[in-house]
Amino acid sequence: MSCLIVQSDKTLLLEVDHDQADEARTSIAPFAELERAPEHVHTYRITPLALWNARAAGHDAEQVVDGLVRHSRYPVPQALLVDIVETMGRFGRLQLTNHPAHGLVLVSLDRAVLEEVLRNKKIMPMLGARIDDDTVVVHPSERGRLKQLLLKIGWPAEDLAGYVDGEAHPISLHEDGWQLREYQKQAVQAFWAGGSGVVVLPCGAGKTLVGAAAMAEAQATTLILVTNTVAGRQWKRELVERTSLTEDEIGEYSGEKKEIRPVTIATYQVITRKSKGEYKHLELFDSRDWGLVVYDEVHLLPAPVFRMTADLQSRRRLGLTATLVREDGREGDVFSLIGPKRYDAPWKDIESQGWIAPAECVEVRVTLTDSERLEYATSDAEERYKVCSTARTKAPVVKAILDQHPGEPALIIGAYLEQLHELGEALDAPIVEGSTKNKEREALFDSFRRGEINRLVVSKVANFSIDLPEASVAVQVSGTFGSRQEEAQRLGRLLRPKAERRQAHFYSVVSRDTLDTDYAAHRQRFLAEQGYAYRIVDSDDLLGPAIPDAG
Repeated sequence: MSCLIVQSDKTLLLEVDHDQADEARTSIAPFAELERAPEHVHTYRITPLALWNARAAGHDAEQVVDGLVRHSRYPVPQALLVDIVETMGRFGRLQLTNHPAHGLVLVSLDRAVLEEVLRNKKIMPMLGARIDDDTVVVHPSERGRLKQLLLKIGWPAEDLAGYVDGEAHPISLHEDGWQLREYQKQAVQAFWAGGSGVVVLPCGAGKTLVGAAAMAEAQATTLILVTNTVAGRQWKRELVERTSLTEDEIGEYSGEKKEIRPVTIATYQVITRKSKGEYKHLELFDSRDWGLVVYDEVHLLPAPVFRMTADLQSRRRLGLTATLVREDGREGDVFSLIGPKRYDAPWKDIESQGWIAPAECVEVRVTLTDSERLEYATSDAEERYKVCSTARTKAPVVKAILDQHPGEPALIIGAYLEQLHELGEALDAPIVEGSTKNKEREALFDSFRRGEINRLVVSKVANFSIDLPEASVAVQVSGTFGSRQEEAQRLGRLLRPKAERRQAHFYSVVSRDTLDTDYAAHRQRFLAEQGYAYRIVDSDDLLGPAIPDAG
């Protein structure tokens, strides 16, 4: 009996314990999004954006239909199959191309669609003269915004207008003692064939090397946008070590330095900083004739950068991420302005090849004391999550978890600074938070990498692009509400390959019967989609009843 139930409301129910579940999950992942992931049956939903992403990545409607029919326990509703074919057929009926005499044009393969678009009041000002029945001139500056609007009205355009080469700059990979892995090569090939788009790879799978290889393909000046200065300096170290680029060819554009070089690494913070109501660092985008723009952690791209990216449509754009999930719902803007998903490798596939560490995920449920429960019950709605996620009852549980992994490099991760300072004191471990100066932050990370310290308490700064391959245990005590992307980033801190293929352990300490439990279930959805199962244990069962009452 098959493991998938396909329903007419576009939901898919996957029986997790079935022996064909992994095969079915791999089959539906390109065109369905995970919605709920309890113990035994996971719920996916087929969305237009997921279908268009699949179409842009080279999957056709026949493949999608075949995957559903092959794995479905019952006959697939005919109306659903028709809807899939029609939805995927909407992609590319409008194409952006270059006309030899008129420049950028919108070409329709379906005249009725063009007529509909021409009557849209928001789109009309972006278009120029009509050349013939099927072709209309597009103002070049509106290439990105036009794609955004066309997606919103359900006619996603295929962008075939090409790219400028930008200012040439020689870049080559130094593959001395290492080589690009097969999936990294496939990712670069898929990106280059499409011209622009997003590569999705798990944390620890070498996204930086995919970026470096794309730069070597482009042989052009490159602007790299990163989440913070520490991440930028890690990029610089990797590029100097792995490519022909020298330190002098790579500039840092951050709060501390304003260097513009053939390869420039800028932080999102400095790009989006305002002065007197204006983005004063916008000139960075025009400061050189960039041939390639790389967006690291594209799922965290700030909204203002989307607006700036709308003006960069003639440049090749590469987004790198572990998850395309955006908590602000702007996945459509990533699709329109950065490009569709070009390559996606399931985490478990990379793990099975030995490139990332196998991970065990455990949710440890803690019972609040009577006084903590009363404080939670009487708190204002906006304060409740903080009250339950920072309960002092968690501290002895964290210590007991770490005692089960003596000597192993461990990260204790949370969102609330007062809680982290209390844990740092209780565990005699240094704390890295947003206010920690970059120099001190890097010194602590280096000490951790060398094994001089084996515990670090870290705030949300650990969510982004921090390379600590030695970490094999993480204990999460609080987070950003139900953020799936944050959960993925935090587990990602552990997935760098370990010596002797040691297993990584990811613990979430959660207060039962509170919002903490609800948000934890939401956070875990993305990892469940990647094939990770959370084992739920009671703190007493895991650690013994001797844990003292913290009330």
